[in-house]
Amino acid sequence: MNQFSLIKGKSQEISPWPHIMEFSKMKIQSVKADSFLMKENVGMRFMFVIEGKYYWTIENQTFTVFPNDLVIVFPGQSFGSLTGSFEVGTFVSLSLDIEFLDNSELKLGDWSNITDSEQRLISQILFQKDLSIIPNFKHFGELVLKIESEMFANEIAYKTRINNLLDDIWIWVARQMSKNENQGRIFPQTFHRLDQMLRENLAHPWTVEEMAAIIGLGTTTFTEKVKTFSGFPPLNYLINLRISEAIRLLKNSDRSLTDIALDTGFYSSQHFSTTFKKLTGYTPGHFRKNN
Repeated sequence: MNQFSLIKGKSQEISPWPHIMEFSKMKIQSVKADSFLMKENVGMRFMFVIEGKYYWTIENQTFTVFPNDLVIVFPGQSFGSLTGSFEVGTFVSLSLDIEFLDNSELKLGDWSNITDSEQRLISQILFQKDLSIIPNFKHFGELVLKIESEMFANEIAYKTRINNLLDDIWIWVARQMSKNENQGRIFPQTFHRLDQMLRENLAHPWTVEEMAAIIGLGTTTFTEKVKTFSGFPPLNYLINLRISEAIRLLKNSDRSLTDIALDTGFYSSQHFSTTFKKLTGYTPGHFRKNN
């Protein structure tokens, strides 16, 4: 098993990706004093354990970490080992230089193909879940193995491919966080959190598959639960939220009908008008005039 330690500014191998601060695979065969002291973390760090058992501390809370576990450390969090040393084993460390707007909204940069609305959604999941460890996350190990292979093979389009794999990491971390968080959670609480996310991102082109993935359910089970709980299939429930917000904007603002349509997730003013009249009996213009 090859070891490597690539550090931004010191390792030519990662220079094509300025957003990668560190990418390393370490095999610890003997404990060395002062090899892992507590310090403030820089960047968004992902630590994936391949072999061994570790006792790592994040913000004064110590976690026992096993093979296939992923540890996530946010910028500014204290991270290390209370013993000051790594235990025997093997792990991968990936640290990314990213920006958090207002300390809570993820901003990946121009290298990423994840849309702004999806980045906001991922941010909400990262911060509301408050998870430091994702247990038994084997797929993350597969992703970092692919990054390693691409980085050292230098085949055609490897720079783009690695950025795509980094996008995959964010997407799968968010999905796995939702899945783990919602296992065993009663559905009304889960649905309430989804409802909040939908209301805060009405302009996003939501699909049933995406909504189901966020709360960690298959599409069929998700659809059945939403319909039982709310009385509506997921997309109908979403349309009701959009119309409710449109009503509020029509009453309390002078924004154009087109702007209101786009802000509430309708793809055109005609689509908005048709749907609004179907559900309320009025066209948006008529409703605004009467109110």
